[in-house]
Amino acid sequence: MLWRAASREAALVAQSRVAAPGFRPSPGGLAALHNGWVQGRVNTTGRRDESQLHPNGLTTCIHCQASADVVDSVPTQAGTSTQGRIVSILRERGLVESITNEELESVAANEQLSVYCGFDPTADSLHLGNLLGFVVLSWFQRCGHQPIALIGGATGRVGDPSGKSAERPMMSEEQIQKNCEGIASLIKRILGRSTVGNGSALRILNNLDWFGGMQFLEFLRDVGKFARVGVMLAKDSVKTRLASEEGISFTEFTYQLLQGYDFFHLCRTEGVKVEIGGSDQWGNITAGTDLTRKLWKPEYGDAPVVFGLTFPLLLDSEGRKFGKSEGGAVWLSADKLSPYKFYQHLFATTDADVFRFLRMLTFLPLEEIAALEEAMKGTPESGYLPNTAQRRLAEEVTEFVHGKEGLLQAQRATMVR
Repeated sequence: MLWRAASREAALVAQSRVAAPGFRPSPGGLAALHNGWVQGRVNTTGRRDESQLHPNGLTTCIHCQASADVVDSVPTQAGTSTQGRIVSILRERGLVESITNEELESVAANEQLSVYCGFDPTADSLHLGNLLGFVVLSWFQRCGHQPIALIGGATGRVGDPSGKSAERPMMSEEQIQKNCEGIASLIKRILGRSTVGNGSALRILNNLDWFGGMQFLEFLRDVGKFARVGVMLAKDSVKTRLASEEGISFTEFTYQLLQGYDFFHLCRTEGVKVEIGGSDQWGNITAGTDLTRKLWKPEYGDAPVVFGLTFPLLLDSEGRKFGKSEGGAVWLSADKLSPYKFYQHLFATTDADVFRFLRMLTFLPLEEIAALEEAMKGTPESGYLPNTAQRRLAEEVTEFVHGKEGLLQAQRATMVR
């Protein structure tokens, strides 16, 4: 992509316009770009695009389009036509690992579902590996459903043994509170930036609100009596730890009951019928569907059918966690990892992984991703520019996480290096 413009800002504006159609440049940048000229524009398939010619023979300039409606770079797929297709959409994008009941799609077609995903406050930020939870919640919202993010102010005090070879160190009350506040702020920024489609606005809850006042004996009597130890021992997260040298503490062993009770409580008080999570959460999620069935009383109303859905962990083609780098976790908070470094981690994605990640982590139409993949497979004469797919992945995900300003910041830093 070669732009010649009257100022450095104009070059940034031009790059951002191609990368992120929803970006609105400043008036000064528009004027500068209008006074410059465009030698060629790279479209979404990485080829030169001559389909939008300006009357003077140049590519249509941004200044002439400034008054037109700008389509957001994250397309909305909402309304009755997609409400019932949510499971199919997730499957097509590689975002379904397991579902407790295949009737979920037919139920979704007939009612607006409340869906929740939990995030424990193990740090004051979440990392790239957690982003799939945000993406799946956003897809439910875009298809007309109600997303709920649950912060584990209570479960974070216990610690989830899933995927862990050793027990997490206990945190102070002050640290847990700080982490909860940091994660709530992050969720609001990413998922609460705007309401898309016909879905309801994001809601953020904290399970300390109902566990904080619950007595130990009350929990044992009302919840523990319905938990079968044999079933709890059969969970993969428990079996793995039992086979290790360290074993598993009673505290961690009861984690699945706490998460299971979350599902029941949210179902009874908020009408939640779906819990989503990574594939390592399958045991905890099924504990929730089972407890909801057992704890439901006639006075609550008709017994609901509840569902669990898991998505794959974010791994590269070598089986390594994509949310990690040599420098540690790839954080979603800008104060822990700059948008530039976040962008660069995504830009470094291999050809073997980039199209799978484009399907999983972005909201680009599948047809557009397929066209980009086909272009990359073409001959050198086809005009495909190396790393076009990686650049598109970095741009889309950086904008989703850090917003348009964060993307522009990352692009500025990229240009000066």
